[in-house]
Amino acid sequence: MLNSPIDEIKNRLDIIQVIGSYIKLKKAGANYRALCPFHSEKNPSFFVSPARQIWHCFGCQKGGDIFGFVKEIEGVEFGDALRILAQKAGVELKPRSPEWQKIKTERQRISEICEMATKFFEKQLEGSSTGKEVKKYLLGRKINEESIKKWRLGYSPDTWNGLSDFLLSKGYKDEEIEKAGLSLKNEQGSYYDRFRGRIIFPVFDLNSQVVGFGGRVFQKSEEVAKYINTPNTLLYDKSKILYGLDRAKVEIRKKDTCILVEGYTDVILAHQAGFENTVSTSGTALTPYQLAILKRYSDNLLLAFDMDIAGDNATKRGIDLAQLRGFNLKIITLPKDEDPADVISRDKKAFEKLITSAVSILDFYFQNTFSQFDKKTAEGKKTISKILLPVIKRIPNKIEQSFWIEKLAKELEVKEENVEEELKKIKLEEEALGLEPAEIVTLPQKSRKELLEERLIVLILKKPENLNLIDKDKLSSFSPMGKEILLNLKENIKFPLEKLSQETQDYFNYLSLKSEIEEINTEAVLEETKFCSKEIQSLEIKTKLNEISKEIKKAEDEKDAEKIKKLTQDFNQISKELSR
Repeated sequence: MLNSPIDEIKNRLDIIQVIGSYIKLKKAGANYRALCPFHSEKNPSFFVSPARQIWHCFGCQKGGDIFGFVKEIEGVEFGDALRILAQKAGVELKPRSPEWQKIKTERQRISEICEMATKFFEKQLEGSSTGKEVKKYLLGRKINEESIKKWRLGYSPDTWNGLSDFLLSKGYKDEEIEKAGLSLKNEQGSYYDRFRGRIIFPVFDLNSQVVGFGGRVFQKSEEVAKYINTPNTLLYDKSKILYGLDRAKVEIRKKDTCILVEGYTDVILAHQAGFENTVSTSGTALTPYQLAILKRYSDNLLLAFDMDIAGDNATKRGIDLAQLRGFNLKIITLPKDEDPADVISRDKKAFEKLITSAVSILDFYFQNTFSQFDKKTAEGKKTISKILLPVIKRIPNKIEQSFWIEKLAKELEVKEENVEEELKKIKLEEEALGLEPAEIVTLPQKSRKELLEERLIVLILKKPENLNLIDKDKLSSFSPMGKEILLNLKENIKFPLEKLSQETQDYFNYLSLKSEIEEINTEAVLEETKFCSKEIQSLEIKTKLNEISKEIKKAEDEKDAEKIKKLTQDFNQISKELSR
C-alpha cells in the first residue's frame, strides 16, 4: 500500500522518461548523461541514475529526484511540480486531501484562471455573432476546424468587463485576475479586461497548460496595437516561452531540427501542413533562455523570418547568440513581403521547397552582404568586412572559421593575413558584456575537510574492502552525515537506504553516483584513501589546537595562571597526536 500521492507518482514514473521528455539523454554505462539545462556548458556534466531515480549536475551541483527536476526546469514550487507529475502519472490529487490543500498555491490559482479564461474565449468564438465572424475569418486564413480546436483559439468580446464578470462569478478575485495578466486597474481603482475585441491565441507551457495569451485585433483600428500579449506573470514570461513547443518537442527531437517562425498563425498553419517541428518566438528576439530550452531538443535551427543583416536589430543579436552557442543555423529565404503562413496557405509544397533550399547562416550572410555592397571599392570592402567579421569570429570551430576567413579574403581579393589581423581587432558585444546572469554558475565554497570527506566516501564506495582503514573510534572527526554513512557501511556494505535520514540519503545518493561515473586509478585508491583519512584527522586536530590557542589567549588576558598551565598541557598533548 502506497502512503501518499507522492509515493504513487514515484512508483508510476521513471526518472529517465520524465527527464528525457525535457532534454536529450545519452547512455553512459549504467547511467545517462546530458548537457546541463541549468547552466551553460560544452561538456556534459549532468547525470541521471535510473537505479537510484536521481539526477545530479557535477558542474552547477544541482540535483535531486523527479520533483526537484520539475521544480527547477519549470521554475515552480513543490505543489505545482506535484500537480504536473500527478497529471503525467495519471494520479488523482483528491481536493480534500492534505496534499491538495498544501498545493493550492498562488500559481495554481492563476493557472485555474487561465484555463477558465480559455474556455470563456472558446465559447465566445462559437456563441456570439462577432465570434462567428472571427471563426469565418480564421477559416478564410486556411486555419481549419481541427486546428481551431487543437490550439484552443477564441475571441474576447469588445466589452469592458465580459471576462472579469465571468471569472468573478466563478469565485476568483479582481486582484487574482489582474495577477494572471487578464485585467488592468485604472486610476480610480476599477478593473477592466485587458483583451477586448481580439482573436485570442492561448499560450501553453511545456505541459500544454495555458499560461498566457496573445490577442490580435479583429476589426482594424489605427488607435490600438495589432497584437498585445499577457505581461510577465508568475506563470508567463515571454522571454522564456516558445509558442508551440509543447506540441513540437517530440517532432523536433525526431527530426533533430527545429523550424523557428515569428507568429502564432505561422506555427498553427505549419503544424496543420505537417511541419510539426515548428515553434515561434511570439514577437521577441531569441533570448538566452529560449536557446537553452531549444538546446535540450536539437542543435539544428531553421529560421523562417526577416533578417536585416546590415541592421543592428534585436533579431540579429538573437541569431548571433545562437551562433555563439554552437547551433547549426540555416535560413529559409521567404518571398518578398510574405511570411510562412502566407506561403503555406497558398501551397505547402512551396514551403517544403523553401526548407530544402535553406542555406547555412554563413552562406546567407555572404550572399546578402556581397549582393548589397560593391566589393571593388575600398568603402565596399570595409562595409562587407564590418558585417562579416563578427559573424566569422562567432564560429566556435576553428577549422570551420579558417574556411570562411579564406573565402572572405578570396572574395575581397585581399591577403588572408590581413583578414586575420582585422578579425583580432573585433570585439564582440557578448565579450564586452559578459555572460547572461542565468549562465553564471556561483557555487557555495566547500571547506577542505568537506572535500576530503566526500572524496574518502567516494573511494570507499569504489573499493569497499578499504573500509577497515577507517577506525570507528575516529569517526567523530567526520560530519554527522559522513559518520552516519560510514557507520552503516561498516555494518553492511549493502545496508537499506531507509536507515539513513532523508538528508543523508540524498548525500549518499550523490556520492554513489559520483563513484560510479568517476574514472579512478584503482591502483592508487588504497594510498589515496589513507591520505584522505589522515588529512581529515589532521584537520580535526588543528581545529582543536586553534580553539585551545584562543582559550589560552583569553586566560592570559584574565591573568589566570592555573588555567594557562592546564590549557598549555592540553595543547602539547594534542600536538603530539598531530606529529604522530
